Amino acid sequence: MKLSGLGRGLESLIPRTTPLSQQQNTADRSAEQPRHKESIFLLEVDKVKENPLQPRRDFDETELRSLADSIREHGVLQPIIVTKIEEENLSGIKVSYELIAGERRLRAAKMSGLDFVPAIIRKKTDDKERLELALVENVQRADLNAIEKARSFERLTGEFGFTQKQVAERIGQSRELVANTIRLLQLPIEIMRAVEMGKISEGHARGILSVDDENQRMALYNEIITKNLTVRAVESLGRKMKGVSKRTNSGFLDPESKILESRLEDFLGTRVKLAKEDGKGSILIEFYSPEEFNSIIDKIFKS
Repeated sequence: MKLSGLGRGLESLIPRTTPLSQQQNTADRSAEQPRHKESIFLLEVDKVKENPLQPRRDFDETELRSLADSIREHGVLQPIIVTKIEEENLSGIKVSYELIAGERRLRAAKMSGLDFVPAIIRKKTDDKERLELALVENVQRADLNAIEKARSFERLTGEFGFTQKQVAERIGQSRELVANTIRLLQLPIEIMRAVEMGKISEGHARGILSVDDENQRMALYNEIITKNLTVRAVESLGRKMKGVSKRTNSGFLDPESKILESRLEDFLGTRVKLAKEDGKGSILIEFYSPEEFNSIIDKIFKS
């Protein structure tokens, strides 16, 4: 149903007092503003399926109820984005829709009892594009926790062949941030879950990563929980537990070696650590999944 000539009941979904484009915040505009003046349709809520590639796993019920209350009063102020699915059966063609972006709005609309939701229908996309669009929307809206971002980044690099630099370009962040976020997946499951639940911050988690031994990581995590340590205190304690941070080695590289290290990172699409002393040294190339490892090997042998 295209959004024109609405009945009074459906018309209340999108208020006329303010144009839809003016009600979007900055993040929403950058993530979802219609390209080429795309039309907005009203779709039956029950016909919209959730995105199986949605990177966000945890939805705060209190926030959803608050959004649902707002939707009951003001309607859905920003359309969701979907792709059309046509399935042939004995009675003809069955039409449904799969969500690309806007899962919080869809869940809240269902919670509020709406029968229809405004939507922009995009052409059919592949799994890589659907994951990318969902990731970009959530990152720009600051809706993902650090572990959800890490899993999404890892899937883009591992399953879909993105380099860390390409992921960084898609979300408008640095490659260093992408690499450091993926490293969070090296943490013990209990600590990752603590980040997801908000028990500790991403900064705390990065501090825990400064030590390499898993037992030390758990000990540091327990210190955070029992003593309510600040991020700075965690970083300081981590350095003491580790002895000397390996990260300081890069600070003694000569300018030429630093440039070489950066060129290697750009070429391989991942973090590279170059260490030199007395004409000898080592090159450490990081990878975060078997797929990324194979991709790096391919680049080395094809060069």
